[in-house]
Amino acid sequence: MSAIQQTAAETVTESIHDYYNAFLEILPRIALGILVIIVGVLIATLLTNIYKKRILKKAEDPLMAKFLAQSIKLVLTVIAILIALQVAGLSGVATGILTAAGGAAIVLGFAFQDIGKNFLAGIILAFNRPFSIDDTIKVSDLFGKVKALNFRYMHLKTFDGRDIYVPNSDVLTKPVENYTADGFFRNDFVVGIGYEDDIDRAKHIIQSILNENEYIVHDKDHENFVFEDELATSTVNLKVYFWVNTLDYKKSAIVVRGNLIREVKQQLEDEGINLPADIQELKLYGNEKDIPLRMIQDPGNIDRIEKEG
Repeated sequence: MSAIQQTAAETVTESIHDYYNAFLEILPRIALGILVIIVGVLIATLLTNIYKKRILKKAEDPLMAKFLAQSIKLVLTVIAILIALQVAGLSGVATGILTAAGGAAIVLGFAFQDIGKNFLAGIILAFNRPFSIDDTIKVSDLFGKVKALNFRYMHLKTFDGRDIYVPNSDVLTKPVENYTADGFFRNDFVVGIGYEDDIDRAKHIIQSILNENEYIVHDKDHENFVFEDELATSTVNLKVYFWVNTLDYKKSAIVVRGNLIREVKQQLEDEGINLPADIQELKLYGNEKDIPLRMIQDPGNIDRIEKEG
């Protein structure tokens, strides 16, 4: 073996030996850093659980409380990782990670604009939003109860049992209709009476039903009333407005409305007020001279007529 080859082999061997010794020296610090990460994650989980059990149940805003719980756990985990790198003597690595994370955030921000947009919208909604948990809201054509708010989406439960996850950016930028913000909602329906009937009498009957119903709101700020709405083809349409408590939207806005319609229909019929169906118009076209009709008679009636005759 030549002197040059021997020198190169010795250099490689010495380098490996030096790296091995350096690794043995830093190994305890690396192990300590790993231990710091494990302990940090456990502490973050423990504090988050304590927060959820003691504060989340008493929080006036459960959505905000859940969002803050997720944020606390994430921040504590990141802090534990940075401390672990410092303990392991890898402060340069920590600085590099932070620098790389900043650069990656810019690159990923352009690559995943929708994800970043929804994340930022989630942060904004956590501190400023037009709804709370179990509120009944409508976003575009989506209608249901709010169940959760996460970093990227809002969980909406519809009344027909569907689970819809609405991107936070849509919730932030589109109009949100809140049906339970103050607990009151005005509902309505239309009643069609005959042209020959007394309008004032029909209105009085309906108003009495509204005044006596215990499931609708009765106070000076929420008035329940009836008024003439339209002269339709075969009916005079009366529109009935009434206020309900919407803390339980499904029951108050839907069930109460159905009960009122049934009661109004029954009471008007009992008072002799007609609820006529729409008039159908038949037309003759071309060379038709009459309308072909076929009448089916009951044989029993024919026999009865013959006997009476």
